[in-house]
Amino acid sequence: MEGFLDFMGAALPWIVMAVLLAIFFAREAGRKKDSEKKENYGSEGMAMGLCLGVAVATGAHINVGLGMMAGLVLGLIVGSSIEKESKEEQDGKDQDGKE
Repeated sequence: MEGFLDFMGAALPWIVMAVLLAIFFAREAGRKKDSEKKENYGSEGMAMGLCLGVAVATGAHINVGLGMMAGLVLGLIVGSSIEKESKEEQDGKDQDGKE
């Protein structure tokens, strides 16, 4: 079991970094295809994931660095899947009197 933990401690950060880079490049390639730039909550998700990853890692008594990386990746995935409303949509709702 000790050998597995050593392997995960050494390999997991590199695997997470590779997945994170793949997500960044895929998002950028998809964004270039769309002429209209769509906003999402990717950066907010990463910030919330970082906090959650540190909290979970501290509570579970595991390496905090691993918790931070896992939280960043999960936060980026969740935040990127939620699209922000454009300013035109928000202005249209405000003019109609709906909130």
